[in-house]
Amino acid sequence: MDPTRAAAFTRLTPDGGRSAIDRPVAVETPIAVEINGLGYAVMMATPADLTDFAYGFCRSERLIDSVGDVIDVDTHDAEQGVILRVTLVPARQERVVERVRHRISESSCGLCGIENLEQALRPLGRIAGATRAEDAAIFRALAALRAHQPLNAATGAVHAAAACSADGAILLAREDVGRHNAFDKLIGAMLRAGTEWDGGFALLSARCSYELVEKAVLADCPMLVTVSAPTSLAIARAAAAGLRLVALARSDAALLSDG
Repeated sequence: MDPTRAAAFTRLTPDGGRSAIDRPVAVETPIAVEINGLGYAVMMATPADLTDFAYGFCRSERLIDSVGDVIDVDTHDAEQGVILRVTLVPARQERVVERVRHRISESSCGLCGIENLEQALRPLGRIAGATRAEDAAIFRALAALRAHQPLNAATGAVHAAAACSADGAILLAREDVGRHNAFDKLIGAMLRAGTEWDGGFALLSARCSYELVEKAVLADCPMLVTVSAPTSLAIARAAAAGLRLVALARSDAALLSDG
């Protein structure tokens, strides 16, 4: 499925002018994720790099520990979206079943709410490595990010997640209409390629929510840089896990969180 499609617009100008134009828009479509035959989630995402997304999503959901836990990923175009079928090794089936059980309970109410809160804020552990990036590397990566966003250049409607070296060079990038999906795609691409952070950092064209912090920690990323502001929970979770957090990163300044 193509990640863009043409759409018709009427261009308005301050002087009252109107003209018909066509321009590409980013495709946003339901991605039904099935894991070991169980319906797991439906994500609204851009239908590109879906194999990377499958690996990163499973890692972020704590279903896999390594690339070897994934046996196969298959995509099937359906009338209303895409079915993403992921097969994990039998040893991971218990994790899948347990998470599906909690996901089902999240839609109900009552006493299970206590259990759901515990699931939402599960322990993260600590980052094993440390970043070697100097402050200048952050601004070097920011300046280079636009060149790694072809889909956003065409549509102006998608987020990017980039893996950056310690000196600020962008090594790998992925795009999606959802900031979480873009990061999952990047994490999955790194898993598949056997790429480590090696003292580098992740750069995201998004606000810093706690989910993005958790994805970074689970991927053992030592520093997370985002172009918009963090939430209180993102700051707290990053500090607890030893994740260096830089937010509101712009060409002229950035804020390093002190936790």
